Amino acid sequence: MHREPLFNIPPVISFLIALFIVVHVCRMWLLTPEQDQYFIDLFAFVPARYGNAWLTSQIMPGGWGAEFWTFVTYSLIHASWIHLWVNVVWFLPFGSATARRFGPFRFLAFYAVTAAAGAMAHLLTHGADNSVVVGASAAISGTMAGAMRFAFQRGGPLSPWRDYGADPYHVPAIPLVYVFSDPRVLIFIVVWFGINFLFGLGSLPISGIGPGETVAWQAHIGGFLAGLLLFSWFDPPPDQSQPQQLDALPH
Repeated sequence: MHREPLFNIPPVISFLIALFIVVHVCRMWLLTPEQDQYFIDLFAFVPARYGNAWLTSQIMPGGWGAEFWTFVTYSLIHASWIHLWVNVVWFLPFGSATARRFGPFRFLAFYAVTAAAGAMAHLLTHGADNSVVVGASAAISGTMAGAMRFAFQRGGPLSPWRDYGADPYHVPAIPLVYVFSDPRVLIFIVVWFGINFLFGLGSLPISGIGPGETVAWQAHIGGFLAGLLLFSWFDPPPDQSQPQQLDALPH
């Protein structure tokens, strides 16, 4: 009987979490306030970059290049230790499930695309304001949506029908057209969107959010939608040497 070890974290997830921690430690303990501000200006996502060409080229570091890399690098920065650890808690289960399915290189591409989608959603809803967006939440939301495409499938990691001789992370994914016909997936999506809209309304207090700081809930939604809709772009083709499950659709 095959059982997944309790703390079997995929190396790519361990690498990203270690990177989150290293970045935060360097910011908190090694950089001066002036250096930290420069770092934030260089790597965080700031919509003002895209509304003022002179500001981008003359004041904000990184010039035109930062208009591209900050769509992803902002996700490696966190506002506080609480912000970082909350993201790690959510990243471990959902990121690990998706990474086991995709493998490290596909997962890193998926992470980057969902992070960029979150930044784009924030840009479209905030215009060229001076808000600074940091944190891996958009990409983590993408992994949550991606995991929903297979986790509830028969034999999947969250399915009550488990064949312990098979790999639960490589069951056939639910086709996008059937996503909203599976009650479990639908409940998860409704609850997830409901929580994020409450964040947007300011109805849920968040520990670790300082004065003037808010939850970038639009970025969460952008990452989630990208993970849900683009999952098939990154999903590896089924192993033809393994027998295919025919009852993959929800029951």
